[in-house]
Amino acid sequence: MATRLGLPNLGLGLGLRSQHYEHILEKNPAVNWFEVISENFMDSHGRPRYILHQIAERYPVVMHGVSLSIGSTDPLNFDYLSSLKQLANEVQPAWISDHLCWTGVLTTNSHDLLPLPLNEESLKHVCNRIIQVQDYLERPLIVENPSTYASFNNSSLSEWEFLRIMTEETGCGLLLDVNNVYVSSFNNDFDPVEYIKGIPHDKIVQMHLAGHQNCGNYIIDTHDREVNAQVWKLFQLAYQMANEASVLLEWDGNIPSFEVYHSELLKSKQYMDAAFVGVENEVRFIDKEQVSNPLNLFEMNKFF
Repeated sequence: MATRLGLPNLGLGLGLRSQHYEHILEKNPAVNWFEVISENFMDSHGRPRYILHQIAERYPVVMHGVSLSIGSTDPLNFDYLSSLKQLANEVQPAWISDHLCWTGVLTTNSHDLLPLPLNEESLKHVCNRIIQVQDYLERPLIVENPSTYASFNNSSLSEWEFLRIMTEETGCGLLLDVNNVYVSSFNNDFDPVEYIKGIPHDKIVQMHLAGHQNCGNYIIDTHDREVNAQVWKLFQLAYQMANEASVLLEWDGNIPSFEVYHSELLKSKQYMDAAFVGVENEVRFIDKEQVSNPLNLFEMNKFF
């Protein structure tokens, strides 16, 4: 069924991890779709590419990138885009996504998702580059909100305002990472509910869920554990507003067995039930007193 931007609602998916290749190919688990990290396969013509082709024959696949660097001041890397497009032509992903960030400058890749100042100048720059990328790839780009750990003094737009205008100007879609909203709101002292309400819900093609590490007065987006209870509540709110979006769980560190990974994804079903109401006040965890000393010893002790 085609939904947002003419793209399908794929249902519930998992990030494809090498630890689970054999299980997937041998057991054909009941997962709706898989998301692959584009860079893990773009320049490989050995076993990873072979495995990807096998999985793409059985399941819908989405390509998720980490090096497009849409916010960099470097020229767009058309060698990178050529490899990306070639892989897409081979595996026919449902869509291609990357992050609202920059990853390097002067041709050096930092291998990190670095934040942008959110103002009119950077908005124009990003929009122009998204349009070029979409024209080259001949498909809409789906852009993810990153997790951030600091704000720029010269930002004049909220992130949700930036994303709304960006989608209007370029026709791109959104990958709403609910955990990243929570992490960024905690670290930068804004209301995650206002964020979820402020983004254009009809442009949300996909959602991400993941775990994070609470370090006391800041949170790190680690993808190495279960989804936090507050993130589940925020997802519950987001899904009520964008319930045609595909949902995916990421797990990149301390990767568990496939069964544990899959069971964490299936928890999302209870929060996708439209009968759940009134979660907004439960999600609004940020006030000045809490942010000054937000360490949750119970949550921390579960993992250490």
